[in-house]
Amino acid sequence: MNLTLGAAIGASLGLGLLLVISPWAWPQRPPAERTTQKAQNRIERQLRQAGLEQLKPAGLILSAAVIGLLAGAICLLLAPILGLAVVVAVAAASVPFLLLGWKARARQKANRQSWPDVVDQLVSAVRSGLSLPDSICALESSGPAFSRAAFAQFRADYESSGNFERCLNLLKQRLSDPIADRILETLRMARQVGGNELPSILRTLSLHLRQEIAIRGEVEARQSWILNAARLASVAPWVILALLSTRPEAAAAYNSASGLTVILLGLVATAIAYRAMIALARLPEQQRIFE
Repeated sequence: MNLTLGAAIGASLGLGLLLVISPWAWPQRPPAERTTQKAQNRIERQLRQAGLEQLKPAGLILSAAVIGLLAGAICLLLAPILGLAVVVAVAAASVPFLLLGWKARARQKANRQSWPDVVDQLVSAVRSGLSLPDSICALESSGPAFSRAAFAQFRADYESSGNFERCLNLLKQRLSDPIADRILETLRMARQVGGNELPSILRTLSLHLRQEIAIRGEVEARQSWILNAARLASVAPWVILALLSTRPEAAAAYNSASGLTVILLGLVATAIAYRAMIALARLPEQQRIFE
């Protein structure tokens, strides 16, 4: 009886311990459809941030695949090393996505400088007696160039529907910028709760944005050399491999099973090291918490 009771208690404790560690031992895997949709949403967001809304994610993926295949085929013709051709194909296929991310970040960085001026213009419009919707519509002509089309569409949406909340959500989606989200959510709250403190709140927000932009620019300038070192360090081994591939004995060695293994392991190591260096050197991008 005591043996049975001890076994039952031990089994219960073991089951409890198993349930405790199960979230880490067997994490829930999202279904393939959800993962695919998440990747597609990310590409669409980057296309909006880069100002390439007319380009579809499927077209970008197809272009990357074609570029990768062409680059791999050309490399295989010039240097008959299968592993090197695979590396070149993967690197070439990733170029459109890298360029998209670079353009999105560069455009956001350039646009970031303009948002404090947008806030100042909103303060002037509110102090002159304009309503919040009219103040936002006025940015169609006085706002920065990159945002005028979005504010013009806001005017058209508001004049046709009169629904401020819905038009504000559409404007946030078109701008796809975390700073714009903060500004528009401030305006939304001011319209919902009312009060006369909106100009002072917007001035405080403008001052905070200017300080944040100045600090971020200084840190990015100091860390740029780390990014350049990471890019140089990741490219240098493959340049050496390309030079060695011109020798027939080196090409024969790298075409063997062990040589192919070395190349693939080098590709994985380069990708991990590059991503680690980028993660350490680059400042975290602001997230759209009000998306």
